[in-house]
Amino acid sequence: MSFPFWMSLMRRVCFLCGAVIIAANAACAQSIPFPNPSGASALSAGKYSSSSMQFTAVDGVDGSSGMAASGGGGAAAGQEHGWRHSLFHSYAFELGAGFNAPIGNDTPFITWGGNFTGGGGLHLSKMFSVLGEFQFMDNKLPGAFIAAGNGGAGSNGAGGNAHIISLTVDPLIDLLPKRTNGMYVTGGGGYYHKSTNFTQTLCCDFYGYPETFTTNSFSSNQAGVNLGFGLTHRLGGINGDGTAKLFAEARYVYIHTPPITDPNGLGPTELIPVTLGVRW
Repeated sequence: MSFPFWMSLMRRVCFLCGAVIIAANAACAQSIPFPNPSGASALSAGKYSSSSMQFTAVDGVDGSSGMAASGGGGAAAGQEHGWRHSLFHSYAFELGAGFNAPIGNDTPFITWGGNFTGGGGLHLSKMFSVLGEFQFMDNKLPGAFIAAGNGGAGSNGAGGNAHIISLTVDPLIDLLPKRTNGMYVTGGGGYYHKSTNFTQTLCCDFYGYPETFTTNSFSSNQAGVNLGFGLTHRLGGINGDGTAKLFAEARYVYIHTPPITDPNGLGPTELIPVTLGVRW
């Protein structure tokens, strides 16, 4: 055979071998599965995550156990945040002021006056709360009683007041807890201190101003109770979920002060304090 024939045959064999090699490479490429993107992400997350994601010896290669642990940590953090949120909103506070009206036995001994109220406690549920309350009531004395208490002195410069300080525990039941405008009932009891003071205003001090002196005073400590009814208006807050409420209430207060036969007694004390304020 001549040399040109061998050259032509070799070129054909090389071409055929090249075609076979290319076909074999294509078949191999199709038979090898591509990597799972989620598995790669899990491996990447497992490799570069924070120390909160820890793998054990039985973890899968894709890091599924590590991801579960991380999810559990997130759930625990959410539960802790929710617990703190609910704990903060379980506290109750109130602040208010108003006026007092005497009734019953008190009418000859005190007149109208004002009050200041403050308190705090817990919301045990949406309907039921318990508050510890401080209240200060300041009432004036009638003219005839002032004259008698000052030994018959005239009304010129004579005055007087009755101060009542109380520390009570008062449950509160919200009758319409989900309404913007609601109502509630409350009541309780505790410690009451009442002092009756007779004063005389004289002229004058070093700077020329009138001076007021207490000429006679008596006081007592005793138990008392109260019962009341109120109306509320919920304040919307920024997102419409405010917890503050405006309130207006009236209570009946009964104080077991000493009987009038005692040296420092005027008989039982009965008042109707009306209070306006805000409660959280």
